[in-house]
This record gives sequence, structure tokens and C-alpha cells, in this order.
Amino acid sequence: MFRTALRTVLAHKARLLMTVLAVMLGVAFVSGTLVFTSTLSDAYQTSFAKGFDGVDVAVEPEHREAAGDRVGETPELTRSLLDRSAKVPGAASAVGVVTGYTALADKDGKLIGDGFQSQGGNYWGTKDPRYPLTEGRAPHGTGEVLLDARTAERAGYRVGDTVRLSVDGPVLTPKVTGVFTTDDGNVAAGGSLALFDTATAQKLFGKPGTFDQIDVEAAPGTSQEQLKAALDKALPKDLVETTTGQQLADEQAEMISSQMSGLKQGLLVFAGIALFVGTFIIANTFTMLVAQRTKELALLRAVGASRRQVTRSVLIEAFVVGTVAGVTGLLAGVGVGAGLRGLMGTLGATVPDGPLVIAPGTVATALVVGVVVTMLAAWLPGRRAAKIPPVAAMSSVHAKATAKSLMLRNTIGALFSAAGVAVVLAATTMSGSDGQAPMGLGAVLLIIGVFVLTPLLSRPLIAAAAPVLRVFGVSGKLARQNAVRNPRRTAATASALMIGLTLITGMTVMAGSLQKSIDKMASASLKADYVVSMSNGNTLSPDVERKVKRVEGVTATSPMRNAPSRIDGETEYLTGVDGPAIGRLTDLPLDEGAFTVSGSKAVVDDATAKAHGWKAGSAFTVSYEDGARQRMTVAGVYQGNDMLNGILIDNTALAPHQDEPGDMNVLVKTDGGASAAVKDRLEKALGDNPAISVQDKKDISNEIAQMFTLMLNMLYGLLAMAVIVAVLGVINTLAMSVFERSQEIGMLRAIGLDRRDVKRMVRLESLVISLFGGVLGVGLGVFFGWAAGELLGTRMATYELVLPWGRMGVFLLLAAGVGMLAALWPARRAARLNMLTAIKSE
Repeated sequence: MFRTALRTVLAHKARLLMTVLAVMLGVAFVSGTLVFTSTLSDAYQTSFAKGFDGVDVAVEPEHREAAGDRVGETPELTRSLLDRSAKVPGAASAVGVVTGYTALADKDGKLIGDGFQSQGGNYWGTKDPRYPLTEGRAPHGTGEVLLDARTAERAGYRVGDTVRLSVDGPVLTPKVTGVFTTDDGNVAAGGSLALFDTATAQKLFGKPGTFDQIDVEAAPGTSQEQLKAALDKALPKDLVETTTGQQLADEQAEMISSQMSGLKQGLLVFAGIALFVGTFIIANTFTMLVAQRTKELALLRAVGASRRQVTRSVLIEAFVVGTVAGVTGLLAGVGVGAGLRGLMGTLGATVPDGPLVIAPGTVATALVVGVVVTMLAAWLPGRRAAKIPPVAAMSSVHAKATAKSLMLRNTIGALFSAAGVAVVLAATTMSGSDGQAPMGLGAVLLIIGVFVLTPLLSRPLIAAAAPVLRVFGVSGKLARQNAVRNPRRTAATASALMIGLTLITGMTVMAGSLQKSIDKMASASLKADYVVSMSNGNTLSPDVERKVKRVEGVTATSPMRNAPSRIDGETEYLTGVDGPAIGRLTDLPLDEGAFTVSGSKAVVDDATAKAHGWKAGSAFTVSYEDGARQRMTVAGVYQGNDMLNGILIDNTALAPHQDEPGDMNVLVKTDGGASAAVKDRLEKALGDNPAISVQDKKDISNEIAQMFTLMLNMLYGLLAMAVIVAVLGVINTLAMSVFERSQEIGMLRAIGLDRRDVKRMVRLESLVISLFGGVLGVGLGVFFGWAAGELLGTRMATYELVLPWGRMGVFLLLAAGVGMLAALWPARRAARLNMLTAIKSE
């Protein structure tokens, strides 16, 4: 039986090619993901680990948790702690570290780096061992700065040039006094690093006389653990905590692995979808191969082969196919991993240098996935073949499904579908995260149910296309009859396309609805014409609001300032606003009371009021960061949203309790509304700072649209693999169907059907099957998009279902295109059959 199985594989290698390709694509996606994430993780870990080479022990402040009325706080690392650390036995030196966000502009005024990768720090003394100078000298005073070599080369800066940079808003124009090299992981990943002298860095980053961290280097002969023990003994335990350089490197590696894990899981989900779609092709292929070899299998049974041996022979064929697909998929996956890394560079993302990593686990996973997926998909056709009695098989090539089996299938499908719909509908009545698990379960049940029912659904849906197909005469009529001749085969082929389009449509509906809802939220809750903020989300200097207020045409401004506090033994974040102006800048519906923010009067959102049992007129005590307490009164309760919520109090009440106040953003109202001229005046008043974003409502809407468009394009790209696999499935089914119907096609040719009509018949059959899968996919996608939206609507009052009719039409056209593309080769093959040879074939 083993030799028979191998001969069968070799005899049908052309027909098994598409199955190998389908599995290979899925395996390539899986192994490519593993190679890519392993390579990325190894490169970042190696790069960041180099940054800890000069750190034997790091001294960091011990964060104090909030308790009672005390707000959580972080002690300061002072100069005296630095001096004590340097004098500890076994310490060779100690360096104070100061870090913060520093946005650096290139010579065209554009931001270098991205977000949190744009960093600043301090250069210790006149010769800092952490940052070897390649040219120039150390900086002195606020007018001088050092740049890392990569940034200087990328932006074209040289020693003596003046650069434009910003820390928290105001533009600074220091002179470059030197260029240094660094192993800093952020720089290796494409970020920028600007260094000031220590006093300047402390002042700019709001940490006068203090440090973020103290790096201690061990003297020769002293281990990291010995130095750590000495520091623990010498320094106050309630103020600081110590960590060895090796522990820091290990923690950094673990963090990078965790971040890569999220990326890996996301990519593997889409790889799994492609493999899941591939199982339909495998099952369909082996079902058709078994049906075409029914007499051969019956003869084996007649000469003594048992049912188990017949099933085993089919599984051996699947094992060979899976092994070939696994090996070729692994090789292709290595190329995919290398290609993804190169693609990141093309898109502007810089990845640290490092080798391509092919872990043993990746090789094993690729082979196991290829073999297991293929054998599982082939098991049912093999089992079905073994059950056919030899005498019945010898007398008929095509054994039709019995009425009993069809009734059982339809009953099971109906039960699964009904259960899936019921669970999804029940999940829509739940709130937030409570409904996510039931929603997922219901979706799986419904997809299984629809798949099982697809043979039943194929007849009425394909029959609906009959009026259109009549236009094509005999070819159209034959195409419709062929499409419903074997409903199970049609169902399996269409289902592969259905899965991909269900996910694509559902995500499109969700994204469009969310975008519209956020747009509505922004326009409904804001009266302000502009929102000024840092591009990376950091806080703005209060000086920004003062400059904006002086701009011609500005009638009202309010900084939005966050601060932690303790209320009723719990941590609550307060939002400080300009009390007299906030009513003119926002439009928040009131549930009760008045929108009055002044002195000891605050307004709170409905969720916070419900959590504390407050209503208009309720009083509460707030404990600020500095330990001071104040009695506040709830003036009103408003309906919060994702943009504006929480406890709003006047900045005149909040500011005295903050050491270094910073604004998350500034709301701006102008007398003439938003216009290009006003925006230009605002940007000029802020020094055309590339780190500061000045946005009107349209800009906010466009930014949201760009974000969702980018997300959808990425999802479309990832799901494209599933669609490609579905195309292979249609090609494979049609090609094997043409082979199976060779005698019939020869007879049609003999009675007058010409080659062009034969081609048209096969193409129309493919088109009908593909559109059938497309209609099911779009329909299910809309249902799932609506259901997920109902779940989101419990947390987003402005949520509104938006059906993207244009895109859904494009998806159906895509399904039609898939059908026409897949039919090219099988149609050509059918038209070229020799009619006499075909008539004589069995």
C-alpha cells in the first residue's frame, strides 16, 4: 500500500501541484513571520544590550505607591546620592543620567526620527565615556549641543551648524559643537539623540539639580553583584533601587521579546487564516482524486486491502504532499522574512544591523504545520473512500451522497448557524469586553454553520443568476448546470473565497463606522477651531498657551492639564482647564447642574459621577500631588466621551500644587473660525516648530482617516494571501473538473460546441462559483461588522453604522475577477482537448 500511495502521488503530481502551492503559501507565511520576528528581536536585543556595556549597576528612584490621601510619587536622585554612589567601595566612577524628548528638525524644517525615538540627554563633563566624540568638543551652556553621527549624516549637519530643536514647545537654536558615536538602540533603530551639558539638560527637561538614573561602573576585580550589594548597603532603600547591568539587559530583552510577540501573534493569525482556507482546497482536491480513483480503490479492496489500509494510503499521499509543501514553504518563508526586513527599510523604518535568524523551532514548525494541516484535511476524503463497498464502487465512478447524509448535513448546518446567530445577537446586548468572547464564539459557530449549509445554499443562489447566464446561450446554461452538479465541490471551492471576503468586509464596515463616529465625536464635543499639541503626545510648556493667546484673532484659549490626585482613597486624574473659557471651547451635553468651572467648583463626567455616587451639588475632598487638600463641589454632570471626560477643575486651583505644570494640548477659538491664514499665524507664533501640531477639525478628521486607511491597507495586504490561496483552489477545482468531464466535453464538441463556447462555459462556471462565494462573504462580513459595532456602541455614544457600498461593490468585482483569472488555464485546457481522444476516455 505504501508503494501504491507513492505511485499515485507521482501519477497525479500535476493535479496535486495546486494543493502543494496552497499549503506552501500558508507555511511560507508562518515561517516568514517567525524568521522576520526572530531576526528583528535579535537585532534589537543585540543593539540595546550594547548600550549597557558601560553600566555595571544602575541606581533608580524607588516609586512610592499611592496610599490613603497620598498621591503616588517618585523620589529625586540628587547630587548627594550621586556622590555617595561614587564613593562606595568597589565603584570606579558614577555618572548622572538625564533624558527627555528632544525633537530635532532637518535643514528643511522637517522632524527627524519619529515620536519617542527622538531623544535628548546629558553629556557628562568634558569627556563622557558613554559617547565617544568623533569630532568637535563637549557642549557648554544652553547655546550648544552634540548630535549622534547617524543623525548628523542623515540631516547633513556638521560642527558649527545651527540646528532647530524643541523639548516641550519653544524652539531652540543651539550650535553643533561636536558629533559622537553611540550604541543606543533608539539611534540604531532610526531615532535621533541630542546631548546638552548636564546643567542645561536638567533645566530643559524640568529636572533641575536631579537625575533620572545614576550609572555606576565597577572597579577592576569587583563583580556587578558585589557592587550592587555595596550600593544597597550605602544608599537609603526607601529612596532608591539598584539593578545590575546584566539585569537591565535581560529586562530589555524580555520587553523586546514581549513586543515582538504581539507582532508575531498578529501575523500568525493571518497566516492561520491562509492555512484554514488552504484546508478547503486540500479536502476538495483529495475528494476529487478519490472520486476519480473509485474503481482503483475498489479493486484494491477486492484483492484484500482493508478499509484502514485504503485510508492509510490516502494519508500517505497527504504526508508526501505536506512534506514537500513544508520544505518549499520553509525556503520561501526565509525569503519572505528577508523581504519583510528589506520592506521596513523601504518604508523608512530603520532596523539595527544583524544576521537573518532561522531558529530550529522555525524549521520544525514549518514542517509540522505543512504535514499536519495536509493530513487533517485529507483524512475525511480518505475515510469516505474506505467506506464505499467494492461492488458499488466497481459499478459507478461517481458515488452520490445519499439523501440521509444530505439531510444530516443540512440539519447540523442549520443548528450551528442558528446557534451562531443567537450567540452573536446575545453578545450585542452585553457591554464592552463582556461581549467579546461570546461574539467570537458566535462568529465561529455561524461560519461553520454556513460552510456546512453552503451546498444547500448553492442551488437557489446560483439559480438566481440564470437570467443573466441565458444571455450567453448554451454555454451559460451548461455553466449553471455544471456549477450545481456537485454542490459539495462547489461549496468547498466557494467557501475558500468566502472566508477571506468575510474578514475583509467586516473590517471595512468596522473601520468606516468607527471613523464616522470619531469624526462626529470631535465635531460634536468641540467648539474650538484649533487644537495645539506635541506631535508625539508629550506635554507642552505653559509658554505655548501664552504665545497662542497673543495671536491676532484668537478670542479664547484653554490649556488641558492632567494631574493625579486621591479622592475617596482612589487615584483620580484631574483635568485642569481655563474655567471662564472652557464653556466657549467645548460643547458637552449636561445631564444635570451647570457647566461652571471656577475656584472650588468642578464638573464631572457621568461615568465618574456614577462611580462615586455624585450628583450636582455633591461635595468631595481632593488630595493633590503636594499633599494639600481641598473641598470641591460638583457644579454639573456632563456626558463624557473618549475625547473629553473626567473631572474638570480650574487651573487656578490646580497650578499651585504642581511643581512643573505641562499641558497635554491647548484649545483655541478664533473670531473668524478656522482658516489657512489663522493657522499660518498660529504656527509662526510658535516658531514654525516641527514638533508642535496645530490642527483644526478637518485636520483631526483627515488624521483619523489616514490612520484607518493605513490600518485597512495593512489588513488587506495580510488577507491577500488568503485570497491568493482561494484563487488556487478555484483553478485546481476547475482543472480537475475538466479532466473528470473530458468525455462529456468531447461529446459536446462532437455535436457542435466550438472551442470558444467551451472556454466560455468554463469561465462562466468559474465566475458563478466565485460570485457565490463573494456574495456569502460580503453578507457575513456586513453582519459581523454590524454586530461588532453594536458592541462598540455600548461604549461610544456617537457610534453609527456605515455601510461602504462602493467598497462592497469592489469586493464583488474582485470575486468576479478571481473567477475569471482562475478560469484562464482550465478553460484553455478544456478547449484544446482532442474530441475523439476525450470521447474514448473513461
